[in-house]
Amino acid sequence: MRIDRRTFIAGVAAASTFAITGRASAATTLKVAHSSPEDSLIQQALVKFKADVEKSTGGSVKVTIFANGLLGDEGPVCEQVGDGSIDMGLGGVIDAIDPRMSVVSLPFLFDSFAKVHTVLDGPVGKEIYAMAPPKGYEIIGALDSGFRSFTNSKHPIEKPADMAGLKMRTPPIPVAIETIKTLGALPQAIPYGEVYTSLQSGVVDGAEPELRDFYDAKWYEAQKYLSLSNYMWMANWWYANKAKLDSLSPTERKAVTDAATATQGWYRTAIADSYAGVIAKLKEKGLQVNPVDTAPFAAMVGPVYETFSKEYGADLVKSVRDAAAKA
Repeated sequence: MRIDRRTFIAGVAAASTFAITGRASAATTLKVAHSSPEDSLIQQALVKFKADVEKSTGGSVKVTIFANGLLGDEGPVCEQVGDGSIDMGLGGVIDAIDPRMSVVSLPFLFDSFAKVHTVLDGPVGKEIYAMAPPKGYEIIGALDSGFRSFTNSKHPIEKPADMAGLKMRTPPIPVAIETIKTLGALPQAIPYGEVYTSLQSGVVDGAEPELRDFYDAKWYEAQKYLSLSNYMWMANWWYANKAKLDSLSPTERKAVTDAATATQGWYRTAIADSYAGVIAKLKEKGLQVNPVDTAPFAAMVGPVYETFSKEYGADLVKSVRDAAAKA
């Protein structure tokens, strides 16, 4: 029997309400949702988080993980965390919180994980995290979605002219769409859960994925070329419904946020260590892999910075660029 997704989500929400109203005698359950596969590094991180929370609270707080887009793609999950039907989510589509959070994904802003983490852990990161509480959210971490490169089924991308006319999937994130368009390709905003079939059916020629997602979701099965550009870093923002966090006891709340911080630290090491292995595995799968001289591409993206300086605020863009340059 097929269960309608809305009915399923409503049932989960009802169960959560019962858990909260019966809290004196029952554990509080935190529902966390994401779009990555069940064998992904994101899922491994959340399994660690679950174990840490349940151990440190003595079982008074339970964590239930919904992987693989079961409760919706990234945008809908973010909206549902806002209305309280889901307690936590991860993803890069955070317009429901504040589109300005995507300022850290401006093109060619970072060239290493270390620099990204230095900026996120500093004053600029605090400024970005502070955008969430007024909207009813709290950012409890940022798990690297990672650096994004170019893939396609037509030819290697070695110079900007190679992008011309390619239909490239992008996430529905304005800075990614605008960057791909500026580089000469035809951006197609497609939700994460629809990418595999879009590549397989030829709706798009290629994508600009993070390598771990590209491998975990098996998108390589519909692509021939991987061009290592690292043109953009993106976050899997880890956010929670603020009212739900505030409903926990101080001890429970601290256990949750401490577990999130520890998980973020574990994940940062794990993803950095995994990149060389992922590239090797993709070559074994038959992908033709080539390095990209990014200088000609980076020279083209001035208009992107101009556009988003107007949209995000020139002072915010400048502070992020300055922090990245100093990191």
